Amino acid sequence: MKITFLGTGTSQGVPVIACDCRVCQSDDPRDNRLRTSILVEWDDLNLVVDTGPDFREQMLRNKVKRLDAILITHGHRDHIAGLDEVRSFNFKQGSSIPLFAQFITTDKLKKDFSYIFSEHDYPGLPRIELESRENKAFMIGDKQIMPIEVMHYKLPVWGFRFDDFTYITDAKSISDQELDKIRGSKTIVLNALQKEPHISHFTLSEALELIQVLKPEKAYLLHISHNLGLHQEVSIELPTGVELAYDGLSIEA
Repeated sequence: MKITFLGTGTSQGVPVIACDCRVCQSDDPRDNRLRTSILVEWDDLNLVVDTGPDFREQMLRNKVKRLDAILITHGHRDHIAGLDEVRSFNFKQGSSIPLFAQFITTDKLKKDFSYIFSEHDYPGLPRIELESRENKAFMIGDKQIMPIEVMHYKLPVWGFRFDDFTYITDAKSISDQELDKIRGSKTIVLNALQKEPHISHFTLSEALELIQVLKPEKAYLLHISHNLGLHQEVSIELPTGVELAYDGLSIEA
């Protein structure tokens, strides 16, 4: 299984012309972060987790030729705003694409993208099959997907476990029951927004504390804002086995 980090930032961390902070003006490409998303590839299945505003650019940049399924963590715009761009894969593949999420998220998608899911079909619209799921393991083809419910302040958000790889974004707390789903993962990805306290995201220290509890062989941090600092400087502070993810990084899991 190959994992590619399509984006590792958040809306607070996307470089803009008007921003003169060190991160946004950095020449290190690892500091240029699109909105958080990953591509998961097996020999017979390609899926993405989240379709944020940068989805089209991410697909082009990484030369993604096929998309078999979509997983959505939650309904915030920085994770769903690019959903319309799925139509390019519909056209190329000649088929609709299933999208899996929890019920509150699929309800949000129906509201925000009502034209896609309207009963009145229109030629050229994205063709997406909504697959609402409960918080328990489900299958996509012959691959088992394990949802992991985390809390983004008061909003339930889904992380996912694929075999021995666990991916979590937009978490502030995780119950003991959901932590049990993560235990034993060889690779864990966690959000680490910034160093200062935040109401709905893990800080760097909180993410590192959880990694120490779960003890994976390898851990990566993402959903990084410019407030966290420069990639090179923050990397020096991290313990062995923990790295900042960056856009375009690919790993085998």
